[in-house]
Amino acid sequence: MNRLQRMIRAHRILAVVAGVVVLSVVVVGAALFQPWRIFTSSSVYEALPAAPAPASAQAPAIPLPATSEAPVVLGSGTFQSQEHETTGTARLVRLDDGSHLLRLEDLASSDGPDVKVWLSSLPAGGDWFKYRSGRYVDLGAVKATHGNHNYLLPPGTDITG
Repeated sequence: MNRLQRMIRAHRILAVVAGVVVLSVVVVGAALFQPWRIFTSSSVYEALPAAPAPASAQAPAIPLPATSEAPVVLGSGTFQSQEHETTGTARLVRLDDGSHLLRLEDLASSDGPDVKVWLSSLPAGGDWFKYRSGRYVDLGAVKATHGNHNYLLPPGTDITG
């Protein structure tokens, strides 16, 4: 029997207390520093097909080349955190070819188990189960937990409301 085993057997209560303390430190450290996020967080920085033009006086003007019609921001809003802290801006953009896309800018969100991008007719906030009862378009899984993402809307999507 080696020396460590003999010491543990001689001081069983102290060994159990030390084991519980070490396990507690590991659990608290993992909860605080979340080392798994090194593997589960991701970033995507997609460029807008062309710079957006303001749809109202609230959006800043961005100069564009005179050779193409500028995309138009039809609506925008900031994220409201619900179950997980989420920040960023969502913009509904009409491109010069008449198609529409949802652009998420400066997104910072958690790496939840099944994060989806939905364009919904319901106002943000409240119980997240409510969104299935309104009109919505499922644009698929979120591309990354951070960054700027573009999601093309299917042709014929009703964007009113």
